[in-house]
Amino acid sequence: MIALIAHDKKKHDMVNFCQTHLDFLWKTHCVATGTTGAILNRDLNLNVQCVAHGPEGGDLIIGGMIAEGKVHAVIFFRDPLTAQPHEPDVTVLLRVCDVHNVPLATNAATAEGIIEMMKQAQNRCK
Repeated sequence: MIALIAHDKKKHDMVNFCQTHLDFLWKTHCVATGTTGAILNRDLNLNVQCVAHGPEGGDLIIGGMIAEGKVHAVIFFRDPLTAQPHEPDVTVLLRVCDVHNVPLATNAATAEGIIEMMKQAQNRCK
């Protein structure tokens, strides 16, 4: 499973990124925070599992899924220029990725690398 998260000013970037990788994402179980998931489901017809909105605990829910071994990669398009009211939750999510050695992309360049890595792993399993 891959987690998809985007701060408000980065949601458009997430839609564009996911649109570029629809072939892969349609075949991959995805989870997202509330608004991000709703937008991806609506705009791209993805079947994304939605949890709570980030400020309502969505980042922590995904962090829990990482700790349980359910999430294998996180793509989190963060807005580094805007203060987030739930910044402590974001910090915990990043820390959980580090503790559990889960690949984490916070921008499109590293997200591309994660998608390519997952595609290669998927091809090896065929």
